[in-house]
Amino acid sequence: MIAEDSVLLRVGLVKVLETAGFAVVAEVGDAEELLAAVEEHRPDLAVVDVRMPPGFTDEGVRAALVIRRRWPGTALLMLSQYVEERYAAELIATSTEGIGYLLKQRVADVEEFIEALHRVADGGTALDPQVVAQLLVRRASDPLERLTGREREVLALMAEGRSNAGIAERLVVSESAVAKHINNILAKLDLPRADADHRRVLAVLRFLGVG
Repeated sequence: MIAEDSVLLRVGLVKVLETAGFAVVAEVGDAEELLAAVEEHRPDLAVVDVRMPPGFTDEGVRAALVIRRRWPGTALLMLSQYVEERYAAELIATSTEGIGYLLKQRVADVEEFIEALHRVADGGTALDPQVVAQLLVRRASDPLERLTGREREVLALMAEGRSNAGIAERLVVSESAVAKHINNILAKLDLPRADADHRRVLAVLRFLGVG
């Protein structure tokens, strides 16, 4: 499902998604129509503009929070014209599963955009690198200062939602090296003992300032 007030972008998104094998069950132009359509169709994934009519402020985000509460089985990929880290943090604070926040310019890189859609639909996370970069600057004065430059790079890529293999590919290192960096990150952030996946989520939440 697509919720975007710009007709041109909405038509473009439909074409991109259908070409990639997604079935688009509905396309709407405002938050009220979005909620009605989700209730009717119960989609696996909704691509939602952050700012929509009538106020063009946070209508999309508020609708997304309602969807998370009423229909938690619907994954959400938010699109924004600019970096608005507060909205990203607000959404992720509810759950780190099946959530994405990308700048609209990322749609131009179709391959990466589709990869992010699949990751979110499968229950993962996809955060725009620019959002992560701003959060990294904002969170500079806390236990994150214990991390080395490389460990901060790894944590930033974790926050984008990338797997160990994806991080290794991006940094051109081995997966074992990535695993070692992640273990160091978890230790330096003094995270409580738990299963590996849960500690990884806690590290990302600490990084985003919402945990």
